[in-house]
Amino acid sequence: MENQFKFFIVDDDVFFANMYEQYLKNINYSDIVYFDNGTDCLNNLNLDPDIIFLDHNMDDMTGFEVLKKIKRYNPNIYVVMISGQENIKTAVDALKYGAFDYVIKDSNVCDKLTQIITNIIKVKEQLKKANPNLMQRILTFL
Repeated sequence: MENQFKFFIVDDDVFFANMYEQYLKNINYSDIVYFDNGTDCLNNLNLDPDIIFLDHNMDDMTGFEVLKKIKRYNPNIYVVMISGQENIKTAVDALKYGAFDYVIKDSNVCDKLTQIITNIIKVKEQLKKANPNLMQRILTFL
């Protein structure tokens, strides 16, 4: 499968984390790593995740703190902020700090994750079309 991604799920709520993981497996994704706190996620960015589902409200550090550090480490990682709070300021801030999208934890959360993955695939395809030789140019500098 061409669009096989490595996922990180970062959520201190084990119920939701398990739900996301099982959902991803049901739609044929298998490279999934779970962390119950932001620190462990940051310490494992060297595993090169493509997409991170990041809880907004965690005990050790906020989702925003983790998001900013992820983006400093690698701005090309797609981070999807997931929150139980339906707060427009939180959503706007998440996008301002570099999140690809912001999702509310509700009964439709898995459907939203599917749509976001589809959107990420479309963005990656558009970037590839816009810069077909980008990888070749990068490789010539190495």
